[in-house]
Amino acid sequence: MRLLFVLSLPLLLVAADDGGKQARIRGIRDYQKLGQSAVPKIEPYLQDADDEVRWEAVKAISELGGTRALDGLVAATKDNQGAIQIRATDGLVNFYLPGYMKGEGLGATFRKAATSIKGRFTDTNTDIIDAYVGVRPDVIEALGRLVKNGVSFESRANAARGLGILRGKAALPDLYEGLYSKNDLILYESLIAIQKIREIESGPKVQFLLRDLKDKVQIAAIETSGILQNRAAMRDLREVMERNRSAKVKRAALTAIAMMPDEANRSLYKTHFEGSDDGLRAAAAEGYARLRQPTDLPALEKAFEAESKMGVRLSMAFACVMIGKRELSEFSPLQYLVNTLNSKSYRDSAEPFLAEVTRDPQTRDALYPAIGKPNATKEEKIRLARVFGANGDKTTLPVVEALKGDTDPEVAQEAIRAARNISARVP
Repeated sequence: MRLLFVLSLPLLLVAADDGGKQARIRGIRDYQKLGQSAVPKIEPYLQDADDEVRWEAVKAISELGGTRALDGLVAATKDNQGAIQIRATDGLVNFYLPGYMKGEGLGATFRKAATSIKGRFTDTNTDIIDAYVGVRPDVIEALGRLVKNGVSFESRANAARGLGILRGKAALPDLYEGLYSKNDLILYESLIAIQKIREIESGPKVQFLLRDLKDKVQIAAIETSGILQNRAAMRDLREVMERNRSAKVKRAALTAIAMMPDEANRSLYKTHFEGSDDGLRAAAAEGYARLRQPTDLPALEKAFEAESKMGVRLSMAFACVMIGKRELSEFSPLQYLVNTLNSKSYRDSAEPFLAEVTRDPQTRDALYPAIGKPNATKEEKIRLARVFGANGDKTTLPVVEALKGDTDPEVAQEAIRAARNISARVP
């Protein structure tokens, strides 16, 4: 009822305002200075007849944030301007993932925002809320509706991105529709969102895109098939390996195949493990890793010791640990994974490898001492806390809670998040 009442006010306010557009914009800015308590006073301007006034209103509300902002931002997703829909979406995401809007250029004008938004989709999209964060159903519903009915391709794609970040499972049907869009932005962001939501039932929904003519879309569909363990796609993935000429596509296909362990693929791994393409050698090592055959360990250890390419060596270290090399000694594969967390170029590969190996309780136990070492770096502490937060159990809680008192506030904050994630997942 409150929202309906607020939305009935703007016509009266606009009619009574003789100061014109600039006066209304100044009024919004003055209200913004009062803080979050002023959000209800700004909300009526979301119905203003002038685009720039509505833009100023949604900008102010998204920057103020807080629970009071949610109703207005949800309403603003229905605006008839794409840039306003985009800003409303970003404001909603920022509420659940603080800092999401940082660096976006909050002082940009309406016109700049409207013309520059396309560039945002070239960035790597890895943001996602923590498992313990709950999102209001009407927020997910609003973003799902926007994926289908947004007034611009960019606002629809941005809504799909938001759904992935917010783990919007209830909006999966809307994202499935996005897969049939003729616009690559919408299609790609829908694929990445489906990856993040990680519902196994989604695997077959993306299978038709494994032969897409655009490499970026095809690779995203291939990655999604692997992440969602869609074994029905195995034949298609093998055909991609055989027929596609793109090295990037082939590497993605073998990496996806490696995510679904099957002894029938052993010969495929052998061929590429002994080949010259670094990406394919790394993917083949990951395939051996998930087969978990102890008889493969001697060859993998030998290859790990001899390998000079860091990316390939990282995959070989992962394979050795997966098959049972759990020692945390100076030159061990497990220590190599930990050490690589300090590499700007490879830390984002090492962290998911560590997350996967620590699904095994014995490996997780073996890794606990790494986070408590006196010489453990800030980056090691932060990323190991994330890993433990994702896969830890009750025995992990004391390990991450010990970091809550760390002298570095970022480490302490990551430890708090890890403990909350574990507590939300483990009864």
